[in-house]
Amino acid sequence: MSSRTFKVGKTGLILGFLFLLLVLFAILSVGTGPVSVAPGSVLKILANKLGFIHFAEDELVQSSAIVYGIRLPRVILAILVGAALAVAGAALQGLFRNPLADPTLIGASSGSAFTAALVIITGSQFMAFIPGIIKTTLLPLAAFLGALGATLLVYSISTKSGRTNMATMLLAGIAINALAASGIGYLIFTATDIQIRDLTFWTLGSLGGSVWDTVIKSTPFLLISIVGLPFFSKHLNVMLLGEQEAHYLGLNTQRIKKLIIVLATLGIGAAVAVSGIIGFVGLVVPHLLRLMMGPDHRFIMPASVLLGALLLLGSDLFARMVVIPAELPIGIVTSTIGAPFFLWLLIRKRSISNYL
Repeated sequence: MSSRTFKVGKTGLILGFLFLLLVLFAILSVGTGPVSVAPGSVLKILANKLGFIHFAEDELVQSSAIVYGIRLPRVILAILVGAALAVAGAALQGLFRNPLADPTLIGASSGSAFTAALVIITGSQFMAFIPGIIKTTLLPLAAFLGALGATLLVYSISTKSGRTNMATMLLAGIAINALAASGIGYLIFTATDIQIRDLTFWTLGSLGGSVWDTVIKSTPFLLISIVGLPFFSKHLNVMLLGEQEAHYLGLNTQRIKKLIIVLATLGIGAAVAVSGIIGFVGLVVPHLLRLMMGPDHRFIMPASVLLGALLLLGSDLFARMVVIPAELPIGIVTSTIGAPFFLWLLIRKRSISNYL
């Protein structure tokens, strides 16, 4: 058996294991809470909703309402948001050839946070003039537009004569993050105690408001990023050699950079819009996968989708259960997991250049 065949077999095994683990953990998460629902009952309820089986009206009615009406949309959103953040982080790290790159790098997260803060703190002044149908989507829409606007600004600053300079883009992203932070600081200075509390909980990240309406509205944007970015795996492998070398090998590097940045921003903006700021998922997941299988993006990208979904699903379950009946912000959980892990990586390797 050749080493290539062995590696492909090992890659398939790992991807299959992650997928199976994600399915099992999703069933466990749907059934776990103040009111527990057995895995068998969860599967029965889901099969009934899909039309495979039918049971009497008075059978599992309460459990069905909890599983389908409350927990299932939250689990689906956790899977989609975790997958989008992780695959965006993997794509940006490959694009910038920088293992420290994550979804906050190009200003998308901070841009979302600023526009969301603007709505939370100043929204009451003009809310009476906004149609009712828009009020319910104003915060996620503002967060998405903030991510898009920040990314376009960073991209325009770093692009000249049709060429994008990656180093300039990194520095522009840092500057935009600082500007957004100062804007948020000023808004906090002018806010009331209630507004500050709302903003603080939003920026810490939460999936507590997940309902089917949120899932339906955000899923198309998240799926475009989740499905689209892995198609650039081979291009990212070539671009690891350097942009000039990739150009000599026939790649339209400028077009590829644009598409990757747009897809990553779409996923990040949609994720931040529905869950707030959730850190470290896009940073830690690609690192862990590189340790397992090396820098091949043909493995890292699909595996990031599965492992990112699994990480956020587990973090959300922990956030729901650790301080019952209250709920811990999920951003605290991911940072508590991610920061020590990242420090361990740095101590173990002593050099971030070993990861790429």
